[in-house]
Amino acid sequence: MIAWFVAAGVALLPVTLGGRVARALAGAGWSYRCPRAALALWQAIGLGAGLGAVGLGLVAAVAPLAAVFPHGMHTLLRQIVSGHGLDGLGPLHLLALAWSAGLLSWLAGHTARATAKTLRERRRQRLLVDVVADHHPAYDAYVLPMAGQVAYCVPGRRRRIVLSQGTLDALAPAELRAVLEHERAHARGRHHLALLPFVALSHAFSWLPAARTAREAVAVLLEMIADDHARRVHGELPLARALVRMAAGGASPGAATFALADAGVMERLERLLDGRGRPRWVSAAAYSAAVLQLSGPLAVLIAPLVCFAL
Repeated sequence: MIAWFVAAGVALLPVTLGGRVARALAGAGWSYRCPRAALALWQAIGLGAGLGAVGLGLVAAVAPLAAVFPHGMHTLLRQIVSGHGLDGLGPLHLLALAWSAGLLSWLAGHTARATAKTLRERRRQRLLVDVVADHHPAYDAYVLPMAGQVAYCVPGRRRRIVLSQGTLDALAPAELRAVLEHERAHARGRHHLALLPFVALSHAFSWLPAARTAREAVAVLLEMIADDHARRVHGELPLARALVRMAAGGASPGAATFALADAGVMERLERLLDGRGRPRWVSAAAYSAAVLQLSGPLAVLIAPLVCFAL
């Protein structure tokens, strides 16, 4: 049973080691050069920590029912189905089972709340855009009649790419095309779905520095991924110039949107102008670490299903 405890508990190390480790990962130079791999690692850390915490409770709960965790889960399920309930579990084991059930409910509740809040905000943003802005087929975007420099994407099934008249006046044609490609990359890549779990985690565990750092880091990585799409099509310099202009004169459109100059502007500028390559071994190492991070908790939760099928 100890091996199952270790398998579930190792995934909690990045969280239990505190915000310093999370900040080190968020500011690591390799993560800026390989944002997709860094995003996968952050996702594995978040998912692995949640599954690991749930798995620890389950392993502890069924410990008196069998020497091996999968058999203990089978025994517990058979008892429940046959009407014997939680026979054989002491107070501490019942507390561990309640921990797993409560944690699942806590995470599900905050995820549902964050999803509902984000959907409401997007509906509000789309309504405002449809009422105030004019659709320009030439840009396939909505243009707000304001002097401030704004460019953002309202993601979702009915996406909106939104520009201001001030943006059209301030940007050169090449810069404008780079901005539009950046925002379309957010919509095509469904980046809002990648960010949403971290928004929920930051609300569910607001007292954990690692949760807040993860949300901020993932937002910057998603901007860098969209930057990569834009610069592959239009080059680094137009996008960098547009980013500088937008950061100097822009205004934030609010939550539930992906604005060009909202997150990590200086880091993104340095990255665009750096010109250094992206070593493949760094990405491979990050993806391997992500797999290892998830392997223990997934093994704990999947093992009872595999044993039952056999």
